[in-house]
Amino acid sequence: MSLLKIKDKQFKPYISSEKIQEAVKNVAAKINAELKDEFPIFLVVLNGAFMFASDLLKEINFPCEISFVKVASYHGATSSGSVTELIGLTEDVTNRTVVIVEDIVDTGLTLEKLINVLSKKNIKQYKVATAFFKPSSLKNNIKIHYTGIEIPNDFVVGYGLDYDGLGRNQKNVFVLA
Repeated sequence: MSLLKIKDKQFKPYISSEKIQEAVKNVAAKINAELKDEFPIFLVVLNGAFMFASDLLKEINFPCEISFVKVASYHGATSSGSVTELIGLTEDVTNRTVVIVEDIVDTGLTLEKLINVLSKKNIKQYKVATAFFKPSSLKNNIKIHYTGIEIPNDFVVGYGLDYDGLGRNQKNVFVLA
């Protein structure tokens, strides 16, 4: 891996695609063991979680459904501090297990908004699966059930993560240089 330049920023190699795929398989194995008797719906948070969701669901070995929501809380390289739901959940999730699929959990603001929306829909339970988790950035007590890779509070791009909409297509993860 070499340096990656996106707009005005340089990023250096951080997490290889091989390490990411190993983490995805570990998350899937835990979900397969814990939710095999459920008929969950995987709620994928766009845009960032599309790569993780695609890889993850290829490893899930029981019947499930998938849906998508789009929320926004980032502008450039920093969190805006607010979350706006852009595209909402349309499926009936009454008495269903919902697995929220995130690309990265840092402040937890997006998850807090989604969990609040889901709690009003009479779900059976929710679980959170994330490719990456920044535990030192979490601003609430939301439980993360399935974590791919824990990372420090660094700005990263690649594997669905972006800087101003760019860099999502990288199979590896890069960190701000």
